[in-house]
Amino acid sequence: MASRNVLLIFKSNIMYKPVIYRLARDFDLIFNILEAKILPRREGRILLELRGDDETIEKGIKFLQDHQVVVELLADKVWREDDLCVHCGACTGLCPTEALSLSRPELKVLFDVQKCVACGMCGLVCPFGAMKDVTLFDPFAEGRAEEK
Repeated sequence: MASRNVLLIFKSNIMYKPVIYRLARDFDLIFNILEAKILPRREGRILLELRGDDETIEKGIKFLQDHQVVVELLADKVWREDDLCVHCGACTGLCPTEALSLSRPELKVLFDVQKCVACGMCGLVCPFGAMKDVTLFDPFAEGRAEEK
């Protein structure tokens, strides 16, 4: 069974449609809501784990896109600057999904982006700024970035 973590962005005109319910009913996908933020009459963002076979997940994502839901893969949102990482392991203790782990005996930090839920904890604790992510749940972040 495959698994993908996705960010769903619902604009106000589609925010109250039961599209996630339809993923389970029509596509037999298992979903787990990892985080959600709703700004009434403005926008909703849901961080969702989808489980099923690859083909069905792709069909489910296409269904969402056809219903005006913006779908972004989390694998495209979080990354590590390998040249900044010194493999100290500080990030591994806070990672709730074990996307970051320490391999032994090499003592290298491994990053499995498919397990990552973009919680941002690794970026907060990394003393070297090696972990990077695109702000997922601050709808005003893009405007502030453009102002700078």
